[in-house]
Amino acid sequence: MFSIILLLVSCKNEVKTDQKKLLKSGLWKAELSVKDNKVLPFTFHLNDDESITVFNAEEEINVDEVEIKGDSIIIQMPVYEGVLKGKIVSDELIRGEFVKSSLDRRVPFVLKYGDFKRFDVINKPKSDVTGNWEMVFSAHSKEERYVAKGIFKQVGEKVTGTIRTTTGDYRYLEGVMEGNKMKLSTFDGAHAFLFEADVRDNIMYGFFYSGNHWKEPFTADKNENYELPSEESLTFLKEGYEKIEFSFPDFDGNLVSLIDKRFENKVVVVQVMGTWCPNCLDETKYYTQFYNENKDKNIEIVSLAFEYAPTEEKAKKAIKRLVDKVRVPYPVLLAQYGTSDKKMANEKLPMLNHVLSYPTSIFIDKKGKVRKIHTGFNGPATGEKYVEFKNEFKSFVNQLLEE
Repeated sequence: MFSIILLLVSCKNEVKTDQKKLLKSGLWKAELSVKDNKVLPFTFHLNDDESITVFNAEEEINVDEVEIKGDSIIIQMPVYEGVLKGKIVSDELIRGEFVKSSLDRRVPFVLKYGDFKRFDVINKPKSDVTGNWEMVFSAHSKEERYVAKGIFKQVGEKVTGTIRTTTGDYRYLEGVMEGNKMKLSTFDGAHAFLFEADVRDNIMYGFFYSGNHWKEPFTADKNENYELPSEESLTFLKEGYEKIEFSFPDFDGNLVSLIDKRFENKVVVVQVMGTWCPNCLDETKYYTQFYNENKDKNIEIVSLAFEYAPTEEKAKKAIKRLVDKVRVPYPVLLAQYGTSDKKMANEKLPMLNHVLSYPTSIFIDKKGKVRKIHTGFNGPATGEKYVEFKNEFKSFVNQLLEE
C-alpha cells in the first residue's frame, strides 16, 4: 500500500515538473504568415510568471492573460479581442493561429524560443531612409487612394518610426534596411502590419500587408517639408447646424445625451471611437489621464463606441474590457454594433459631413455649440506630433473653460 501511495506522489511530482518545463522563459520570436508567403515578425519576452512582454521599437506591451493547459496555450492581448491560440510542440516551439473571431480572421503563426533578430539581415544597407517621406497608398484606385507621411530613423541596419495618415498613425514600426530593401513590422493584438519596399534614389516602391486579408501598394518620395492636411479641416458640421445630438445607452442600458444635466454649462469632448482601434486606445489613455487631472473643472468627456462585434452582448463586453483595463472614468456609450462601417456611423451623426476616422473628437463649448472637430489621432509613436497634439488639446480646452 505504501509503495502505491509513493508511486502516486511520484507521478504527481512528475506532472508538476513537466508543466514547469513546458516553455522556456526568455526571448522569443513570432512569425505570422501573411499574403504572398511573406512572414510578419515580432519579438517578445516570456516572463517567469508566464506573462508576456511584446516589443515594437520603443513600445512594450504587457500581456498578463496567458493560459497554459496541457499542450495548449492561449495568449489574450490587452483590451482587444485578438488572441493567439497555439499548441506547444516543445519547450522552444509553439504553432497556432492569431484569431479575431468577430471578423472571422485567422492568421497562422510560429513562436520560436531564442534571442533572434526581428528580421534576418544578410546584406549591408545600401540606403538610409532617415527623414520624412511623402507617401501615397493605392494610387491606382480613386476610392482606396490615400496619402500619408512616413517618419523614419535609421541607425546602421535598424529602422524605426511610424507612418501618419489623415486618420491616425500606424503606431510603432520596427525593422531593417537590407541592401535596398526596407522591412518594417508591428503587432499589438489589434493589427498585424508588415511594410516592404525597394528604396533607390530617395524613392520607395512597396507593399503594405495587414494580416493575411489585405495587401496594397505604396510609393514614397523623400520630402523633409511634407505635411498632411490639417486634422481640423476634414470633418465639419453641415450647413445649418451648430450642435450635435445623440442618445445612446451606457453599459447599464441608461440612455445618455448631451441635454443631460451632467453636461449642462460644461465644456464637452465627444470621442467617436471603437474598442478595436489602436489609435482610439492611445487617445483614450490620454483622455483618461487628462480627465483625472481636470475633473474638478467644468469639463466632461463622453465616448461613442462603434463596434464590429456581431451582438450587443459582445459589444458591451468589449467596452467593459476597455473601461476596466484603462480605468476609463467617463461614459463609454454603445453607439453601434455589428459593423464599424463609417457610412453607418454617419447615419448616427447625420449633422456631420462624414465620419472619416476612428477616432474623431468633437469639442463643444458651454453653450452646446460645436467649436472644433479633430479627425484622427497622433499617438505616442509620432513623437513631436503627439506632444504638439497634447499641448493644443490643453490650450483649446482651457480657452473654452475660460469663456
